[in-house]
Amino acid sequence: MNTAINPEYLLSQVKRIVESNNRSEIRLNANGGNSILVVCPPDKEYIFIEKMKSLMPVETYQLIDLNAILIEFIEENKGDLPEMFEFLKGSVGQIFKAPVGESTPDLFKKILGRIEEIYQLKKIPILYHTGALFGSGIDNIHIMESELVMKSKFPLIILYPGTQDKENLLFLNSRPSSKYRCMIIK
Repeated sequence: MNTAINPEYLLSQVKRIVESNNRSEIRLNANGGNSILVVCPPDKEYIFIEKMKSLMPVETYQLIDLNAILIEFIEENKGDLPEMFEFLKGSVGQIFKAPVGESTPDLFKKILGRIEEIYQLKKIPILYHTGALFGSGIDNIHIMESELVMKSKFPLIILYPGTQDKENLLFLNSRPSSKYRCMIIK
């Protein structure tokens, strides 16, 4: 396996950056952001997840499975979801990410709440199964640019199933990524 898709190599790079005494390297390479995007081929995502579980010490890092959070959100709101889908036909994304100023429970707030819990434990959160966000109206950049992540003393790490197509990074081989405010490791 070459270094471009070698999980051990990429994760050792991440650990070196995060555990160094000079975390300003992240903000400098992330356009002022506080996140690290670890790009992996979508078909190798499970290999990367298993390597993260074995290589990232639980004393420092905590993994967040976005599939599990999505399922939890659906279970908690299953009585309201059919009505919400009917009411918000034209803007289904608002079910998962309520407009600014609205206090309704949503998936986005649930994800940020989980990240905040980990920050309070003085650990570094790692998001994985980010494909669960596809079609929800929540983009990785919304999480990266949240005030919680931007102001934290700890960075956020995101496992990003994507491929490189010339100059573009494609999320799940299909959707061009935005100009992320994160450090990209690939």
